[in-house]
Amino acid sequence: MFDRFKTAIAEQLSEISGGDAKVIFEGLQPPKEETHGDFSFAIPRLRIKGNPKQMAIDFAEKFKTNELITKAASSGPFINFSIDKNVLRDDVLKAVYEQKEKYGTNTTGKGQHAIVEFSSPNIAKPFHAGHLRSTIIGHFICQLYKANGWDVTSMNYLGDWGKQYGLLAVGFKKYGSEEKLEQDPIKHLYEVYVSINAEAENDPNIQDQARAYFKRMEEGDEEVLGLWQRFRDMSIAKYKDIYARLGIHFDVYSGESQVTNGMNRAMKLLEDAGMVKEDDGAQLIDLEKYKLGKALVKKKDGTTLYLTRDIGAAIERYETYKFDKIIYVVSSQQDHHLKQLFKTIDLLKLPYADKFQHINYGLILGMSTRKGTVVFLEDILDNTRDHMHEVMKQNEDKYAQLEEPEYVADVVSKSAIYVQDFAARRIKDYKFNWDRVLSFEGDTGPYLQYAHARLCSMERRANVKINPNADLSVLTEPAVYSIITMVAQWPDVVKSTMETLEPSTVVTYTTRLSREIARAWETLWVVNQPENIAEARLLVYYSARITLGNALRILGLDPLERM
Repeated sequence: MFDRFKTAIAEQLSEISGGDAKVIFEGLQPPKEETHGDFSFAIPRLRIKGNPKQMAIDFAEKFKTNELITKAASSGPFINFSIDKNVLRDDVLKAVYEQKEKYGTNTTGKGQHAIVEFSSPNIAKPFHAGHLRSTIIGHFICQLYKANGWDVTSMNYLGDWGKQYGLLAVGFKKYGSEEKLEQDPIKHLYEVYVSINAEAENDPNIQDQARAYFKRMEEGDEEVLGLWQRFRDMSIAKYKDIYARLGIHFDVYSGESQVTNGMNRAMKLLEDAGMVKEDDGAQLIDLEKYKLGKALVKKKDGTTLYLTRDIGAAIERYETYKFDKIIYVVSSQQDHHLKQLFKTIDLLKLPYADKFQHINYGLILGMSTRKGTVVFLEDILDNTRDHMHEVMKQNEDKYAQLEEPEYVADVVSKSAIYVQDFAARRIKDYKFNWDRVLSFEGDTGPYLQYAHARLCSMERRANVKINPNADLSVLTEPAVYSIITMVAQWPDVVKSTMETLEPSTVVTYTTRLSREIARAWETLWVVNQPENIAEARLLVYYSARITLGNALRILGLDPLERM
């Protein structure tokens, strides 16, 4: 929303200084002190010979104010600009009313296609808290790319191949129960996996049996593949239930098992490029000169490794989707592996080698129940939802107005979990804090949802309707311009967050907007006001509600209208 003003500044300052208008446009930032105006530009960015302080004085004196820019003043090597807040107010309220859920989106990525690979649990194992970060960060990135005009394919690349499935099959033969498998496949297969692992620690023959079983899988033995396929199908069905609860949909369910052809082609490419070396029967790539060590691509027994399959998967994905970018949302524990993968693709001189990106994140620490035992994602969601439900019941009047209290409790619990996760930069480890998750106060998910629901409530109770033609000249209070300025920033937040892909940027924005709304409640009343004032103020709150809702959706949350 500020582009109109920034363009006016950039064009005139470029004409005065001889500097590049694009450099000026991109260099315009809010000044550190609000009293200095709305935009500030550092003269050294122009790279013009001379004294920056004197040039700032000269350029500011020559700058002509107009209907958009009301003031230009030098401050050391900076020029500060003030804009006409009434023009901004009118522009913002008009844009939000007309664009609604599209407000803040842009078309900068039009015609480009991104694949975002995220979540990627191992089949036959419960969806534990460690998968939470990849899942919600990946979904956030999908939403953000779509808001910037990209076509996006969300992909879940399942860990569904490897010796561990041989181990699971051996374990199922010993400990498996068809009845328990039908009742709760994931839970039972996990119990089997734990039991056989414990036995394998004392009996090396178990590992040998597992390796032999996996070799039969790689050789295409129909009997062993039939059991594996059954475990895989049951696992995906269960995962889909959890994803539905999180409000997440995947366009593609892929897996390591599905890239056999691509893997074989990858091995041939590596061999043809002379990159594969023999080492005691195994095959590897030497990446020592790039400080990436030696990467195994095939074991002694001929079975493959993650790297080989990941190269094959990359080749097949480009051929299928012709992506302009592929993003792997994987924890920082896999930094080394992803660096090896990207370097290998680069050395193979594949024409799309520059289109790969790894988005990493830190670990969740202290993820346990209050009793101190490890907890799975479903338990976290259930515990948080049940607590939120109990809190909601304490306000009997509001609770009675809810048509679907269980749904509301579930959304509030999701919001609490997401916002705690997104609050800090994603690369940082963070300690899971039950007290913060279960709190409705402070910078929390429930607080953001409450801010949105309160705006919806005010619209329902107002004695006037939303009127895009309201008389805006009656809006003179400072609270109005605080909200308008925040709402105006949203399109820039959507654009700029593409550079970092940090959910914390959007959380910070939603929190600041919610605080401005809360402050405005004290002076900017709508109910029991003259009609012209009520209409104008309601339109301001409406713009805040639409914008807050749009921001919550990018975070992956459903904005609540009642709670």
